[in-house]
Amino acid sequence: MDFALNEEQSRWQNEARHFAKEVLLPASLKRDQIEGGREPWDWDIIKAGSKIGFRTFAVPKDLGGIGADFVTQAIVMAELAKGDSAMSKAFSQNWKWSHLIAEFCTKDQKDRFLKPFLADDTYVIGSASTEPNSGSDNRYPPDDVTSGFRVKAERKGDEWILNGEKTFIANGSVGKLFFVNSRSDTSVVAREGTTVFMVPLGTPGFRIGKVFNKAGWRFYQNAELIFENARVPHANVVGEPHKGQKVRSGVAAEFSDFELAANALGICDAAVENAMQYAKKETRAGKKLYDHQLVQLNIHEMHMLTEALRSYVMRCAWDMDTKVHGSLSPVLVMAYASDVLQRVTKLNMDVHGTRGGMMDAMTQKLVRDGIIWTHLAGDNTQRLKAVRRMK
Repeated sequence: MDFALNEEQSRWQNEARHFAKEVLLPASLKRDQIEGGREPWDWDIIKAGSKIGFRTFAVPKDLGGIGADFVTQAIVMAELAKGDSAMSKAFSQNWKWSHLIAEFCTKDQKDRFLKPFLADDTYVIGSASTEPNSGSDNRYPPDDVTSGFRVKAERKGDEWILNGEKTFIANGSVGKLFFVNSRSDTSVVAREGTTVFMVPLGTPGFRIGKVFNKAGWRFYQNAELIFENARVPHANVVGEPHKGQKVRSGVAAEFSDFELAANALGICDAAVENAMQYAKKETRAGKKLYDHQLVQLNIHEMHMLTEALRSYVMRCAWDMDTKVHGSLSPVLVMAYASDVLQRVTKLNMDVHGTRGGMMDAMTQKLVRDGIIWTHLAGDNTQRLKAVRRMK
């Protein structure tokens, strides 16, 4: 298995590295220190990255996008996340739904939604799954008709009427299009009675609610979506009515966990660099901090874990590109990334000592961004999913 980068992959790696260093990193702490709401968001950053191709990176070439393979996507996500994890996610969130549009949407839907997405640097996309009383059970649904999505969808002629609330939705306060998972048949379990709708901003009866503050990832927007007799055309159904589980099991579903693992890799890279810079600059007991054995051991472990995660992320990307049948990599890599990320950012705090806990803003930010992984995308649920597939 050869993970040497080809010329195109190296070019995109350099593009992402330069953008992260020149645009993302200088804005990172400033945007992070704004505590919540819409204020941490910066459209200038999104526009600048979009003009390079980072917003439409995963759209297939025959549909007008960059058409990057998964290995290239992993490389770019990690490089951008090294500059700022939340900003990287703001771009890659669109890739997930680019895969879904290409795989499941009709020509009419692509004309109505994909073309505007490609043309508008401020067009970002979100997915509406999580609800106030429905979260991880949507990833690993039990055989219980009362579990899963509660946003209700009822068909009325050529329209569907949606009622209910979604919460913590990605790009929620800034998105122009949302893929909304709704319960269209409450007499059966969620996986047999879910319909996915494309709901653009401006749909009658649909509005944005609260925009959330978070411990980390402050740039990245999460908000409530509220549906009060929202009227959605039947032409906006993705796939078939009541067959939403099939839509959610395609490439887009595999991409979600892979995306988060690649992003975590970027944070780990940033933490290793942060620790090295500090240890080589600071002096303790008459010698550089890096010359103390305990610090050396901590940095060694950080580097070892980061490189192990890099290998796993690249293996996962290769599996997805080559369509390895039955691979558990996309399922397991997110769980592994979460564990590695917590350890690496904690070790970086240890290297910084009391300064890491009380003063160093970047060290704190890396820890706070890493905390998000403890509850992203049903982390522990993924482990159960892997056990089920191993049977």
